[in-house]
Amino acid sequence: MAERPAAPWSDLGIRALSAAILIPAVILDVWVGGVWFDLLVAVIAVLMALEWTNLVHGRDSRQFALHGAAAMAAAFLPLHADAGAALAVIAALGLVSILLARAAAADGSLWRYLGVPYVGLPAMALVLLRNGSAMGVEAIIWVLVTVWAADTLAYFAGRMIGGPKLAPVLSPKKTWAGLGGAVAGAAIASLLFAAVAGLPGPWPLALLAACLALVEQAGDLFKSAMKRHYGVKDSGDLIPGHGGVIDRVDGLVAVAVAALLVGLARNGADAGAGLLVW
Repeated sequence: MAERPAAPWSDLGIRALSAAILIPAVILDVWVGGVWFDLLVAVIAVLMALEWTNLVHGRDSRQFALHGAAAMAAAFLPLHADAGAALAVIAALGLVSILLARAAAADGSLWRYLGVPYVGLPAMALVLLRNGSAMGVEAIIWVLVTVWAADTLAYFAGRMIGGPKLAPVLSPKKTWAGLGGAVAGAAIASLLFAAVAGLPGPWPLALLAACLALVEQAGDLFKSAMKRHYGVKDSGDLIPGHGGVIDRVDGLVAVAVAALLVGLARNGADAGAGLLVW
């Protein structure tokens, strides 16, 4: 007898339980800030490095050392040295990683060259937004709320509405309806956050949130493409209902970098204010 397909809501309970445990802990850490936030970012980035090197580099311990070092540098150097030093270290570690990968197989996949910046740059962006900005708490919580709302509304819209697939070659479950849900969810969450936080210019901020929802979905597709290339369902199995750490933060890492760039472009002295004040 053929195996019955999984019900569309079969993973909802475990996903909700995981979120109920993780979200308050993350918000508390964001609120405390300082070295505790740096440590949280470092742990997440190192776990990402482990998952990436397990999949892409065949559990090569040298590659994990390089990727893990980039994660640590990104989390601790920006504010204890400077951002330029962190970027230089990440670039140097990335170059060594590329040289090792090419020495192992000159004609291998391009995915082997992307891991160091993938784990390093988002970690650096999160640390600079939180601990390098006067509005750091608000900036990080807005980013998190935007990403969580986009991810949640994409999940429900995709399963309730369905319809044409967004990118069936990369992610068979993603639909255009889910993308619309992500955009709407991020914009609505931003409006609610702006009202609670008393931020000026809520509508431009909501438009930015909608744009970042597209970035969030692109980050998800990037991860899906990597997993599809290596023939795996999840990047790991650390988080029940979500798979690995990369599976959980794929959208966040993309949005974090984009949000920092927006904040720096609008107000280099304080990226958090540049991001939120319109």
